[in-house]
Amino acid sequence: MTDLSNALREIEELPDLGITLSDGCRLSARVWRPVDAADDPVPVILEYLPYRKRDGTTARDALTHPYFAKRGYACVRVDMRGNGDSQGLMEDEYTRQELDDAVEVIHWLAAQPWCSGTVGMMGISWGGFNGLQVAALAPEPLKAVITLCSTVDRFADDIHYKGGCLLNENLGWGATMWSYSSRAPDPALVGESWREMWLDRLENEPFLPATWLRHQRRDAYWRHGSVCEDYSAIRARVLAVGGWGDAYKNAVPQIVENLPGAKGIVGPWVHKYPHFAVPEPRIGFLQEALRWWDRWLKGADTGVEDDPDYRAYLMDGLRPAAWYAERPGRWVVEAEGATSHIPMQTLHLTDQGLSDAPGPLDRLVRSPHHCGMAAGEYCAIWLGPEMPGDQRCDDALSACFDGETLAADTDILGAPVLHLRLRADRPQAQIAVRLNHVHPDGAALRITYGVLNLTHRDGSADPQPLEPGKTYDIAVKLDHIAYRVPKGHRLRVAVSSAYWPLIWPGPETAGLTLEGGRLDLPVRATAQGDECSFPPPEAETPWQTRPLREENHIRRIETDMVSGAITLVIEDDFGKREDLDHGMIGGTVARERWTIRPDDPLSARGWCHWTDERGRGDWQLRTETTCEMWSDATHFHLHATIEAYEGGARVHHREVADSIRRDAN
Repeated sequence: MTDLSNALREIEELPDLGITLSDGCRLSARVWRPVDAADDPVPVILEYLPYRKRDGTTARDALTHPYFAKRGYACVRVDMRGNGDSQGLMEDEYTRQELDDAVEVIHWLAAQPWCSGTVGMMGISWGGFNGLQVAALAPEPLKAVITLCSTVDRFADDIHYKGGCLLNENLGWGATMWSYSSRAPDPALVGESWREMWLDRLENEPFLPATWLRHQRRDAYWRHGSVCEDYSAIRARVLAVGGWGDAYKNAVPQIVENLPGAKGIVGPWVHKYPHFAVPEPRIGFLQEALRWWDRWLKGADTGVEDDPDYRAYLMDGLRPAAWYAERPGRWVVEAEGATSHIPMQTLHLTDQGLSDAPGPLDRLVRSPHHCGMAAGEYCAIWLGPEMPGDQRCDDALSACFDGETLAADTDILGAPVLHLRLRADRPQAQIAVRLNHVHPDGAALRITYGVLNLTHRDGSADPQPLEPGKTYDIAVKLDHIAYRVPKGHRLRVAVSSAYWPLIWPGPETAGLTLEGGRLDLPVRATAQGDECSFPPPEAETPWQTRPLREENHIRRIETDMVSGAITLVIEDDFGKREDLDHGMIGGTVARERWTIRPDDPLSARGWCHWTDERGRGDWQLRTETTCEMWSDATHFHLHATIEAYEGGARVHHREVADSIRRDAN
């Protein structure tokens, strides 16, 4: 075993290490490594992303990568092909080209004289996805992966589809990438070629929502990169981390249950690294990660094999709010496995509510199409008012089933499942299910939820229309959660036939008649306190900037009293700041509008607009990107524009228009 010294090593930073691939494409890497690495080689920790190391992930990179470098690692943050300061063009997410490039980068890094020959991959979101996907390709030097806020199933658990329903995040995140990937490389790093690289990107950048929308069922496109297709292909040791405030709640328990030797940690956090995430409490993630790296990249005995398989933060029930700075609770552990062994408590849906015993049920559900306005953001990430608010407004538009007042605290740990017997009056219909915590005064907090496109009731590879009037038995899987409902409060199951603007509505207003149902609820023995502990968070010196405009986040609902249209308005001003190291000034504003009339699913419309500014001295650039989506009974319609300005003069304009046939959606 390696003897690890407590002495911190002096490090150096390389802002632009070139990695030239076999096809001649040069990728740009930012590197933090010990100054004596050439004499005393170290393992590499690779983070491989499209989100721009120069001005995109800079804040989190500053907190994270120097920490590992000082403790004997080379941290290498690579801009993927076609992004940031790297050459080439990006065609889509998680392509074979992207993964092959990563494998080539890993072998290149392992062969460097300052590398000991072992490599780990770490990343959140995109970087968490491709870390698992590259691990499934099993490059020999890759020994360990730390994946955060990721997925094992690209169709079922990403930003595109959920339960076979089209997520509006498909357009929303597509708008984000439409802006991010249109930004120019930095002339201070790439030289005079920056302008040619930028114009090439602008001309060739794909409008990704159209690509994703062409695959409305779980076909080969989505199976590619879904590591759940063959967990056994992953040989690297995996530590999976997630947050209950994030969209990606399910991957951690799935990885723990299916990948031998994997460990999982889920906290109360949104889509952020746990050493600076919110809501608090944060944990010493860097120390936990270091134990993982030291064991699997250096061979040190750090005891990680003896850690519980699954460590989850069991949140106390609170009042509903659109944002939390802190979530009280406690850490619970499952020594072996994640939650599949947690016993299920069965509650029945009846005409009288939620009951321990079966009873008759005959309930019509036909929700107005704006039901869902209290859902919050699908993936809370921008630190604005993005969490689900008080559910009473949506509950009023749903069929609700309330349980008895709880006689004791109830600890839920796992993924509830709602089994329903129902019939529909249309060949296509959706259902949304919310498990709510109801306070004595009626306030309702969403504990967890699930949605299902009923044409996907038997799977998403070959969806089939419903036969109107025929009775079906279906199951709606809700997201994993760890939550305590306190004594004296109640549980509610709320069922709606719409969930806007989280999912796109079907082509017709459908009515669902519920004939029977039961909720399988994973209830754990009541935790008496923390069952494990973590060290307090540590981090390196924050990114040094000069603020020029403070960030601000707005979320409001507007009602047009003439047309009846209801619009969710989102405005995220990410502020403007100057990097005190290299002088680049950057500022970004994102805007979204999601509009629908309660009586007309074909009135649904989504619109996104991003303004991005980059500059330094006489070098001043701006991009304006917009996109919108609407539908009729047979097709989805998309329109997008991109405009680029240099020194105030427009240098590029492009429009994209597309119509895509609806496929059981």
